[in-house]
Amino acid sequence: MAAAATAAEGVPSRGPPGEVIHLNVGGKRFSTSRQTLTWIPDSFFSSLLSGRISTLKDETGAIFIDRDPTVFAPILNFLRTKELDPRGVHGSSLLHEAQFYGLTPLVRRLQLREELDRSSCGNVLFNGYLPPPVFPVKRRNRHSLVGPQQLGGRPAPVRRSNTMPPNLGNAGLLGRMLDEKTPPSPSGQPEEPGMVRLVCGHHNWIAVAYTQFLVCYRLKEASGWQLVFSSPRLDWPIERLALTARVHGGALGEHDKMVAAATGSEILLWALQAEGGGSEIGVFHLGVPVEALFFVGNQLIATSHTGRIGVWNAVTKHWQVQEVQPITSYDAAGSFLLLGCNNGSIYYVDVQKFPLRMKDNDLLVSELYRDPAEDGVTALSVYLTPKTSPLLILGPSPGDSGNWIEIAYGTSSGGVRVIVQHPETVGSGPQLFQTFTVHRSPVTKIMLSEKHLISVCADNNHVRTWSVTRFRGMISTQPGSTPLASFKILALESADGHGGCSAGNDIGPYGERDDQQVFIQKVVPSASQLFVRLSSTGQRVCSVRSVDGSPTTAFTVLECEGSRRLGSRPRRYLLTGQANGSLAMWDLTTAMDGLGQAPAGGLTEQELMEQLEHCELAPPAPSAPSWGCLPSPSPRISLTSLHSASSNTSLSGHRGSPSPPQAEARRRGGGSFVERCQELVRSGPDLRRPPTPAPWPSSGLGTPLTPPKMKLNETSF
Repeated sequence: MAAAATAAEGVPSRGPPGEVIHLNVGGKRFSTSRQTLTWIPDSFFSSLLSGRISTLKDETGAIFIDRDPTVFAPILNFLRTKELDPRGVHGSSLLHEAQFYGLTPLVRRLQLREELDRSSCGNVLFNGYLPPPVFPVKRRNRHSLVGPQQLGGRPAPVRRSNTMPPNLGNAGLLGRMLDEKTPPSPSGQPEEPGMVRLVCGHHNWIAVAYTQFLVCYRLKEASGWQLVFSSPRLDWPIERLALTARVHGGALGEHDKMVAAATGSEILLWALQAEGGGSEIGVFHLGVPVEALFFVGNQLIATSHTGRIGVWNAVTKHWQVQEVQPITSYDAAGSFLLLGCNNGSIYYVDVQKFPLRMKDNDLLVSELYRDPAEDGVTALSVYLTPKTSPLLILGPSPGDSGNWIEIAYGTSSGGVRVIVQHPETVGSGPQLFQTFTVHRSPVTKIMLSEKHLISVCADNNHVRTWSVTRFRGMISTQPGSTPLASFKILALESADGHGGCSAGNDIGPYGERDDQQVFIQKVVPSASQLFVRLSSTGQRVCSVRSVDGSPTTAFTVLECEGSRRLGSRPRRYLLTGQANGSLAMWDLTTAMDGLGQAPAGGLTEQELMEQLEHCELAPPAPSAPSWGCLPSPSPRISLTSLHSASSNTSLSGHRGSPSPPQAEARRRGGGSFVERCQELVRSGPDLRRPPTPAPWPSSGLGTPLTPPKMKLNETSF
């Protein structure tokens, strides 16, 4: 009677080992014996054929299993021969399915193959690894924020970019998807105090900011990177970080090494000793949230989009605050600070004379140029030609001739302009040289270098580049700047980044202005893989993956001094801070030297879809039991949450087969990448990937994303 009841429920009863079992896997029929399917105990198949799992049958009576038939074929072959032949199947996909079916011998063999391909020592680009430092003991001090700066127990808000005016945001579909902010934690503090929030470098020094303290490292040729300074544990999370380690011709000599940290409107400044240790210089207040913190020589600069700048002069030990127009961008040229403002004007300040000129009753801030359309100057880049002396630029009198200065700037309307100052027209100010109107969104970044003009707009980091023609080092109109490339640095990072601070994930461009610059691309918010791309063409230079499998939370590029040995040259390093607090270094100079062997272009469409597998683009649906034949949604995280992309720490990276909805989208063949994202959103929770026995954790911090009404045209990624 029990057997009859089981058969009535559609579950095959126990039969002879040689019984033929017919399977329908994802629409493809397979036939095998009961013995082949059940020789591994406690597997999916033994549970299925013993009646512990209910089954579905197709019209022919075959047991239906809604899984990928392409991956099932090598799994069935392993059950038949106990040999593994993964040809034509991605290793991680095969491991995923083997875990679902509970085939322990196959899972162990696949994991062993991954271990052989994986190394914690990295590849040839991996240059160094610094473990997490010891967290300092918390102590109460006078650096606690009080009053309205805390905004009800939460840190003051951080603006998205130093080169964007307030409320610009991201103009594209994915930017609007990411506008849903992560709700603050009950304590008002970031969730991960041990992760790297910010990292910056200067010459042979590195500063790394964690949630409530910072550390500094110094590179010596004989002893490598050494920890030389650790700050006390502060009572507030660090939101801005600045470091200066060497000033050419500085008046302070060896005492020019300083590090500064800021949050809200409060700034802490320390002096660093070359052999280790440091002492606090002072605590300064800007009065409004600090949007940018950086050094111009020995002078510490703090700016806010409200129109206030603060300058600390290292020689006079004087802190001074000045009101100007609302600031939307900035750049430095020699000892001059240039400010782009929302009224269309570009102002300049000589920061070396900033505290002294008050005695002369002279203007602290001078207007250099005003945009013809009076659009806000949202991005700014100054290039000093080889014939320009940094000490004489922007001279107010014709006697300061012999200089040529070039300034490129972007506007809130998407315009890109280049202005130049001729030696014979120093007294009359810069003249308009070229104008481009190729962007339809506000320009967020711009870079003018010896060979290229690069601009980035708010439409999902859309990049336009031009090649610059020069004659005797000066920009030329014959044939002038010519279009070179158009591409996107797609990044699904939330608007405020990890812990409410986006400054640690700036895409660039990075590099010296007389050399080739690079963009750093991190697609998934908590990815452990970064892509390095040429800023001029978008060509991929290399990709790096964290050696310890930890998600990358901050990155930057450091131009490091070369060795003192004869013939040595400065080297360029990519610094990556991880969620577990470690710091890794990658040799970009070696990657640039071997650029000819690197694959051309940015991420392929397949790689982008693989990256998107780690993000939620549709509302969540209730999960089903882990042992089941029917498809059920697997837990994913939202675009604004954080999670590890995978446990694979291989530096080379693997490419997986597309999931069923992605394969279906490709079979349809039509539409751009953004349209396919919209289709994924509209498809709802039915188009999902079946679960694994150990699904990824989901933070569930995001809200359901809805497709916008507007469709965008994508170029390359």
